Amino acid sequence: MKIAYLSSAYLAPVEYYTKLKTYDRVFIEQHDYYIKQTYRNRCTIAAPDGELALSIPTVKPSTAKCPMKDIRISDHGNWRRLHWNAIESAYNGTPFFEYYKDDFHPFYEHKYEFLTDFNEELCQLICRLIDIEPQVERTTEYKVDFAAHEVDFREAIHPKKDFRLTDPEFTPRPYYQVFEARHGFLPNLSIIDLLFNMGPESLLIL
Repeated sequence: MKIAYLSSAYLAPVEYYTKLKTYDRVFIEQHDYYIKQTYRNRCTIAAPDGELALSIPTVKPSTAKCPMKDIRISDHGNWRRLHWNAIESAYNGTPFFEYYKDDFHPFYEHKYEFLTDFNEELCQLICRLIDIEPQVERTTEYKVDFAAHEVDFREAIHPKKDFRLTDPEFTPRPYYQVFEARHGFLPNLSIIDLLFNMGPESLLIL
């Protein structure tokens, strides 16, 4: 049995979902210390002007080292409306945005208290839409030592790291992108880029 360990992630990149597709069991880390500028609270989409990072503001924790499971979402800056407007602007012209938008829009109207809950429910939705059924569990403690059949991707899948160096088993497969003529193919964007552009064929790309 192949087991993967992943961090919690907001609309995670395609690379992340290849792990949910191919590993027999996946643990989502809850006990790592929260780190800014990671996929824990940000995603990257293809906007008309190129790649665009969307970040969820969080409530500043009372201690410098706060477990991910305790991180709360902030209402600062009307981020829900801004994120949804950015997603709609980026993907309104894709083949499948109209088909899926009613599944995603409620996440930008309902207020979640904890970031991990928000990320998890979004991930569950996306897995259903892509038609994958990963065996996913939350961790009960922070693991340091791994067996031969376990792989730690918690810090390998990171917006500031080159997946070509940190994850040799991942090779992006090009697919249709609505702004490809303008920017060329942009690899390893948020999973919604794949879903809105390719719809049911997303599973074949994964």
